[in-house]
Amino acid sequence: MATTTDNAPAPPVTGKRPGSTGRAGDKVFLGLSRGSGILLLVIMASIAVFLTYRASLALSRNEGNFLTTFDWNPAGDPPVFGIAVLLFGTVVSSIIAMVIAVPVAVGIALFISHYAPRRLAAPLAYVVDLLAAVPSIIYGIWGALFLVPYLEGLNLWLDDFLGWTYVFEKTQVGVARSLFTVGVLLAIMILPVVTSVSREVFRQVPRMNEEAALALGATRWEVIRLSVLPFGRSGVISASMLGLGRALGETMAVATVLSPSFVISLHLLNPGGGTFAQNIAAKFDEANELGRDALIASGLVLFVLTLLVNGAARLIIARRKEYSGANA
Repeated sequence: MATTTDNAPAPPVTGKRPGSTGRAGDKVFLGLSRGSGILLLVIMASIAVFLTYRASLALSRNEGNFLTTFDWNPAGDPPVFGIAVLLFGTVVSSIIAMVIAVPVAVGIALFISHYAPRRLAAPLAYVVDLLAAVPSIIYGIWGALFLVPYLEGLNLWLDDFLGWTYVFEKTQVGVARSLFTVGVLLAIMILPVVTSVSREVFRQVPRMNEEAALALGATRWEVIRLSVLPFGRSGVISASMLGLGRALGETMAVATVLSPSFVISLHLLNPGGGTFAQNIAAKFDEANELGRDALIASGLVLFVLTLLVNGAARLIIARRKEYSGANA
């Protein structure tokens, strides 16, 4: 019989899965868990098949190039519709949101978990969680009535001082119903989500690691930089992907503040642009059968884009084995 290093008998090899006791309750739970996983895969596959089938019906009748046509007229003769503008607007607005929200969210999470006194940290964490539950339409109304008017001053300032970058050059007169405004609004919307998840990750850092660093003479920032951030890197990436998923698929808030137009322009301060979700919400009711198939085709592109982003994030997380919670 095999023995351990301290001469104690090794546990017998039964061939069962780790943690399995052979009890009826364990078998039922294992079956339910496995069935839930299989059901999820079936649902995802069904969605993919449905989107692909309906998209193929539209693409077979599309007279324009799906990627280079800057127009959306499925009811025309001939019918044309492209997704280049929608893909550009969705990606650009989401990137702006991530660039603004993620650093701020990480800072807030670090402040709540490691800097703020307990009397302040608890209510601040509650407010952040509460903001995550605010409906999208509320953010949209607030953005249209408050954010759009007040961002015009910021747009003019950016044009004066950063207009030489071309990206922040404002060449059209109009209110701030642009992709930049959409990006700022999306940043505000995903900020609570990224903050909440990051805060919980930072709270899981082993206390002994932080105390050991402090005992060696490290400052508070050095403890954060050397112990907290490396441990929570995968968790922050996961939180960022959750926020990015909401930014990519946001509908009502974007439709409320954006002035849609099928024009691709790197002048992010100019009114105009469009996103997949906003275009589907705006044109689904008035679309004919071909138009709805075309909208479903654009939804398929968004579906694939989301899968690619999540897959890339999963690959990044898989390289950080020290945070086991992100790899579960």
